[in-house]
Amino acid sequence: MRILVVEDDEKNAAEIHYALKDAGFVVEVELTGAGGLARARSIPYDVIVLDRMLPDIDGLTVLAKLREEGILAPVLILSALSAVDDRVEGLRAGGDDYLSKPFEFSELTARIGALVRRSRAFLDVGRITVGRATLDLIARHLQVDGETVKLLPKEFSIVEFLMNHANVPLSRKMIFEAVWGYSYNHQSAALDVHISKIRKKMELVDAGHMIQSIRNVGFVFCAS
Repeated sequence: MRILVVEDDEKNAAEIHYALKDAGFVVEVELTGAGGLARARSIPYDVIVLDRMLPDIDGLTVLAKLREEGILAPVLILSALSAVDDRVEGLRAGGDDYLSKPFEFSELTARIGALVRRSRAFLDVGRITVGRATLDLIARHLQVDGETVKLLPKEFSIVEFLMNHANVPLSRKMIFEAVWGYSYNHQSAALDVHISKIRKKMELVDAGHMIQSIRNVGFVFCAS
């Protein structure tokens, strides 16, 4: 898989390049927005890792130009701006994921893997398949071994986010803010209540264990 990294900080760019190459990706680096645009226009990439704050062209402007020109490669935005409004702005601009600096390289590689799987899933007639489970993004239902699991709209959004990041432990904060769209309240039990209801429905098809709790972290959707 070919990854384009657009990051102006040479040290950060080198570290990202090394980490992704070590994970088995083919990686190319550009230090400017203009350079990133030129590469993305000439070569198809599986994922573009795009720093938001570039010296010549702002990352969101680069992203807007890519989308205007029909370049639909998944884009992971990197930024020191971590407020919910900043993340929402990045996603609304056409980004597929948003990772705040500083970050662990293991999370970066996991998110890139999830974006690749998600992109391939959309090419597969709008479906996400993880192990025995298939989520139909058009009909908006979940099937496990061919058996339909009926989900309410919010439950569907939670499962979609979990399956897009299959086998990656996700914090309650990440899931809540992605699905509800505003800051996570640690006193809120809304997410746990929804997860419990989803599990009960999936238990009817012997798949409740596919959503596992990670102590002091959150949840993970497992392939088996």
